[in-house]
Amino acid sequence: MDKIRIWLISRYQIIVTSIAFIPGLISLGFLILAALIFSFDLTETGQQVKSDIPWLSIKDPSTARSILGAIAGGIISLTVFSFSMVMIVLSQAASQMSNRVLDKLIGNRFQQIVLGIYIGTIIYTFFLFSTIREQEESFQIPSLSIFLLTIITVLDIFIFIYFLHYITQSVKYNVIIDRIKSSTYDGMKDFCMANVEVIEQPDFASKSIIRANRSGVYEGFDFKEMKDFLCENKCSMQSIYPMGTYVLRGQPVMNCSRNLDDSHMEEALLGIIISEQESIERNYEYGYRQLSEIALKALSPGINDPGTAILSLRALIDLFGFRALHFPPSSFSIAGSPFLVHRNELSFDILFEQTIYPIWDYGKEDRMLRQEFSLLLSQLALVANSDSANVLYKQVKKRIGEEKV
Repeated sequence: MDKIRIWLISRYQIIVTSIAFIPGLISLGFLILAALIFSFDLTETGQQVKSDIPWLSIKDPSTARSILGAIAGGIISLTVFSFSMVMIVLSQAASQMSNRVLDKLIGNRFQQIVLGIYIGTIIYTFFLFSTIREQEESFQIPSLSIFLLTIITVLDIFIFIYFLHYITQSVKYNVIIDRIKSSTYDGMKDFCMANVEVIEQPDFASKSIIRANRSGVYEGFDFKEMKDFLCENKCSMQSIYPMGTYVLRGQPVMNCSRNLDDSHMEEALLGIIISEQESIERNYEYGYRQLSEIALKALSPGINDPGTAILSLRALIDLFGFRALHFPPSSFSIAGSPFLVHRNELSFDILFEQTIYPIWDYGKEDRMLRQEFSLLLSQLALVANSDSANVLYKQVKKRIGEEKV
């Protein structure tokens, strides 16, 4: 049952995060709306409304079909144009910044809502096409449904105008960087709640080693599954690698304080998250690496955009200012029991060296970047007692001093 539950949860996550999920729901809503309005169109109340307001009634079926054909063709063209522009923007963002920022753009909810409205309008139109038919000596024409469709089409045009504005604003470098920064900050707020940073791993008497059943990125563990496993088997566990580490199939992932047989090993693996792609929601450190990659790409000879690198550097230093005062927990405990899961978290200095040092190594020849490093590190030193940050600050000041000489 646990395996089935884990499989269902993973399938649910894939479906919900898919780019087609929201458009599919909205399209289904439009289909239901079309059926309801068509049913009302055929009722006595609907007929009375059309007789009371003559301009709502369409007598000629060819006129109705012409209206529907024009709307269907126009909305299809609008959809193709809108999302061709989106693909161009995505391609530009990937080439100028990093492929890993595409998740922030592809998963944008507003874009999915607009796509759903366009597709829903097309489905609504095709549904009405099928309802225009001959009955004895007259034609059945859903005039009220066509009138509502006309109103929806006008709204689609206004949505398209706003969409053009939105997509041009959302692909600005500062907007993308700010989104990554906000996601990383939210992840840290939920995770970094300890008052003291524990750097050294505690002594752990390991009796079993749990090995990865597939290759992928280790992203911690499922809280409920791990809690049930520890309580049932009365043991503690220790992470061998920090989150975000790529682990090969068959390599050790966690140590266990109890001897486990093969069946218990499989149960323990149900609580360990090894995914094909990293996620800021599960591992905030991935956000740091994304910002660092954007800065490095901006400093490459082909791009040569120190302004974008400075924006990424500012976002990183801002996040490090929060990280200097809020620390990830060194262990995860089960309430009312002595069993623990010891984490292996990156310290402030290691995370700083992995994300900030490469930017300095790549861009230290740029005068603008050197000045920004000096300004930001001097402010970070006021809140963070970091050896790595202090060493880098001395290097920056030395380089600026040599330049003046």
